[in-house]
Amino acid sequence: QVQLMESGGGLVQAGDSLRVSCAASGRARSLSAMGWFRQAPGKEREFVAAITWDGRSTNYGDSVKGRFTISRDNAKNTVYLQMNNLKPADTALYVCARARVTYASGSQTDYGWWGQGTQVTVSS
Repeated sequence: QVQLMESGGGLVQAGDSLRVSCAASGRARSLSAMGWFRQAPGKEREFVAAITWDGRSTNYGDSVKGRFTISRDNAKNTVYLQMNNLKPADTALYVCARARVTYASGSQTDYGWWGQGTQVTVSS
């Protein structure tokens, strides 16, 4: 069983930066990719970013390219999402997920374990 715990969300203003974290525990494939997704009220879950187990390959959703950066520290079993130049449209529940695959997939069906999420709210 894999447990994922997100932290670092909060209320910020447009243009601000914020870093959210995801700590993983329990049994899991050490070579698994990790990803971040987000869901705003009334909208479908959206892919944000993903990273391979070694951190050498990343993948980003079109709406966050150039503003968000995903990284991971395997020694700490933690994945980070650095969010810069935040916009009100980035307001959502940010959820961490562990993939069943090794590549940085943007497809939700490739992910088998999900956290509860951390709320990010961006005011204008």
